[in-house]
Amino acid sequence: MIRFLKALILLPIAILIVLLAVANRAPVTLSLDPFSQDAPEFATQLPLFAVIFAAVMLGVVIGGTASWLAQGKNRKSRRELRRETRQLRYETERLKAQSAPATTLPATVPSSQARSF
Repeated sequence: MIRFLKALILLPIAILIVLLAVANRAPVTLSLDPFSQDAPEFATQLPLFAVIFAAVMLGVVIGGTASWLAQGKNRKSRRELRRETRQLRYETERLKAQSAPATTLPATVPSSQARSF
């Protein structure tokens, strides 16, 4: 079911990407020289869809990196809580093991000590 829903969402997106690539095959000049517009020092001819895809990929990488950096405090607190939980579990098990032989209570109350109400 999940595979079907994933295909239902991703298939139209893939079709749109292919249509965008086919419709925008014309070459454009990508210039990395802001000072010379007539004869740029760093320029290349690329299809428009390649420029668009590269810009989208760069945005995803920058956004993912910013999100990862912003969540650093949460990851740190999770590590500390996990460490504290592990330590408390260990201490609980140790205390249970220490107190188990000392607190051997009878499983049933003898009938002579039972009360009737």
